[in-house]
This record gives sequence, structure tokens and C-alpha cells, in this order.
Amino acid sequence: MGHEDEFGFIRDQLRRQRALRGMSQEEFGKRANYSASTVSAVETGTRPMDMPYAKRADEILETGGLFVRLLKAAQREMQPTWFKRWLDAERAATQLRNYHPTLIPGLLQTENYARAVLRFDATRREEEVEKLVASRLQRQEILTRDQPPLAIFVLDESALRRRDAIMAEQFRHLLRMAELPYVQLHVIPADAGLYVGLSGQLALARSADGNWVGTLENQLADFVVGDEDGIATLLGRWEGVRGVALPQNLSLALLKEVESQHAPQ
Repeated sequence: MGHEDEFGFIRDQLRRQRALRGMSQEEFGKRANYSASTVSAVETGTRPMDMPYAKRADEILETGGLFVRLLKAAQREMQPTWFKRWLDAERAATQLRNYHPTLIPGLLQTENYARAVLRFDATRREEEVEKLVASRLQRQEILTRDQPPLAIFVLDESALRRRDAIMAEQFRHLLRMAELPYVQLHVIPADAGLYVGLSGQLALARSADGNWVGTLENQLADFVVGDEDGIATLLGRWEGVRGVALPQNLSLALLKEVESQHAPQ
């Protein structure tokens, strides 16, 4: 079944369950706090269903979590094969390590920031962008679930210095996430000079049995790494970026300093 077929199946089931309960689109929308036009757009596929919509549909139609499960499965099938392996490792991890030299890491991105990043690929249709945004936001539930992993993030100061209308919201989100006891946020200052991590993004996930899975990306491709030598290389690069990053208290101070400079004068 293709991606569009899967989402079409979800829309068919949504219409069917609503009809079985004798609800019009307008009545369903009133109960779900959506306009009738939004309900129609979701059911016809002109607007993608996101997780909040799926949860409200399950509550109102009393479907026992059906639409949440269907949407999660469809979003997972959208991902390339290599990334599914990483998603499995990410979900099962007791510890996550994530570094990006130029952007806010995906697990810390706001909806608007993620949307802007995913639009970098000009070949993506808007509907595909919205589905990928929804999938990325759903991945972030890892950090707010019961028994979350220890999540350590390292980002470069340059990612904070990019002036954009969406950055104020992104700063507030970073500060909220940094308050979580199992989230550690470290910033590499601009005066760190050249360091090993500038060659590209990397992430590592450690499972309960102590095994590591890694991922890295470049302009042409993304890779999942699981072999012993590859993991050793990624762990070494991680130590390189972590070693030049500021400790947590100084990282938060720098984050707040940069945030104040972004504030309207």
C-alpha cells in the first residue's frame, strides 16, 4: 500500500465512523472544536490529519485510539527504510545524544521551525511538508513520555544567531525543554574555532542492553550506523563536539543572552 493509499484509508475510516454515529461534518467539528471546512478538508485530503485531530476523533467517535494508531503507522511508512531503523532505536533508547552544527536538532524544533527546515527541499509538495512536520512533532513525544531517555543535545552558537521571525518562539521552547531534568543542552560558543563536528550532524541512541545505533547526514544522503567501527568513530566525534561545548549553566546563560538580542527593541 502506498503512502497516499494509507492516508486515504484513514480518511475513509474517519468518514465511516462519523457516519455510523450519525454526525454531520458540522456537528463533528463543533464537538471537536474545528470548523466544518477544516473537517471537510481533512476528510478530502486537502489538509493532512495531525495527531491532535486524530486524538480528538478517537475521543468523540469512541474508537479506542484507532485513529492515533493508524496515523502513527502511516507516518512511519512515509519514512525511508534507513530512517525506520533509526526511529526504532530512538524510541527504545535509554540515552540519546544529538548534535547539529547549523540547525536546532529535530527533537527540539518547534512546529514552525520544523516546517521552515523541511521546506529547504523545494521539490516537496506542501502536503508532504505538513505530513513530515506532523511526523517530526510526534517523534518529540519521546521527551515527554513516561520514563523518557536521558537526552543530551549539543548545538552550535551559529544556529542560535540566525535572525528570523520564528526564532523567538524557538528560544522559548529551548528554554522550556532545558528545564526538564532528563534533558541536557550544551552550546558550542562561536569562539571555539574549528572542531571535528563541523563536518556534519550526528546522533546516537543507546539501548537498555548497552548497544549503540548512530545516524549521520550530509547534503546527498543519510546513514544509519550500527557496526562496531562506525559506532566507535561516531562516539569519538561526539566526544570531540561535547568537549568544546559549554557546561549546562553557561550554555543556558548564552542562550538567554542571545534570546535577549533577538527581542524587539
